[in-house]
Amino acid sequence: MPRLLRALAGLAGFFLVWEVIVQAGLVRKEFLPPPSVVLVTIFEQFGETQFIRDLVATFLAWAIALLIAVAIAVPAGLLLGSIPGLRTATAVVIEFLRPIPAVALIPLVLLLIGGGPEAKITLAVYASLWPIMFNTIYALGEIDPVLQETAKACGTSKFRTLTSVALPHTAPFVFTGVRLSANIALIAVVSTEFLAGAKLGIGNFIMQASTGSTRFDLVLAGTVVVGALGFLINGGLEMIGRRAFRWSTVDREAVS
Repeated sequence: MPRLLRALAGLAGFFLVWEVIVQAGLVRKEFLPPPSVVLVTIFEQFGETQFIRDLVATFLAWAIALLIAVAIAVPAGLLLGSIPGLRTATAVVIEFLRPIPAVALIPLVLLLIGGGPEAKITLAVYASLWPIMFNTIYALGEIDPVLQETAKACGTSKFRTLTSVALPHTAPFVFTGVRLSANIALIAVVSTEFLAGAKLGIGNFIMQASTGSTRFDLVLAGTVVVGALGFLINGGLEMIGRRAFRWSTVDREAVS
């Protein structure tokens, strides 16, 4: 609770500074509506069916993309981390693909699979699988060799060693990767909705508000909702991680 209160206090301070700047006339209200106007607009939009549909569409695309990224990245990380030769052979390809921004692939994805929900899910998966995979590879490299040698001396099979030694050790690292990827996936989903003209989603809501009218309060309302959604996702995952991995300091060290 103290951390949550400090976070909320910082957020309130940010809104207060924003309000003061606009009310003082440093920025025109038409271009940057104050929080007092934006927050009222947000509450009004939660009474609109279309806005709820946009929010649900974005959240579902985010959740599906993150689950797919975990399903791909964790086995790939375990495979690459446990077979050094395979990791060396694929290093050039991985390092070539990893820096490419997901938004740069929007034209290609639209051409190959169209502009439906599949496009934003595909790009979010691409953007978010790297932190999970590399955290998994790193975790395998940090396993105490004594544990592996002990398991080997006891005649434990490779599969049993993987499930009883490697996986418990890598779990906190993988979860940290999931936390990092969660916000990356949300950014990719909203960006694709905005740039690719999705039919549903908060990104599409922001695009429609910015091009179809001069209601900048709607633009900022959508932006604030995305920020709040990201904050809740990160806070929820952090809470789960603290309860599930109380014995580990990996997640806390990564955040600090």
